Amino acid sequence: MRIDPGPDSVFENCLKSDVKTLNAHLPRRRKALSELQGEERPHVECGDGSTHVFRKKELEYLAQIVDNEDKETLLLPIIIEVGHGEGRMMVRSKTGIEAKIFSRMLEMPIACRSDMITIFRPQLQVLRRVLKTTTQYVFTT
Repeated sequence: MRIDPGPDSVFENCLKSDVKTLNAHLPRRRKALSELQGEERPHVECGDGSTHVFRKKELEYLAQIVDNEDKETLLLPIIIEVGHGEGRMMVRSKTGIEAKIFSRMLEMPIACRSDMITIFRPQLQVLRRVLKTTTQYVFTT
């Protein structure tokens, strides 16, 4: 009979620490598209003290896709959650604006269910090619 030793707390603590280090690049506060458009050098401050700069071309592209009300509520960068090797990523969205953007870019319906949008790897490649600075990864366990 094999005895289950239970969770390995040392390993779990190390893993949490590693994931925290991987996510140090995330912004301290995201900004609305409308706010970023008003900045001479659109940027956000990151948790590791660095500055994440947005390409104006990407902001202009997004501004063409969304209406004025959505410019006020679309927070950038769009955060893409990368889990453990499932072949899909998630984007949390309270408003569903991101789903509208992705649908238009991918020319296919993208649904927002329970405040979550599922993105598959081939779709992500298309999105990141256009939205390189307006999207960021967060790593989860």
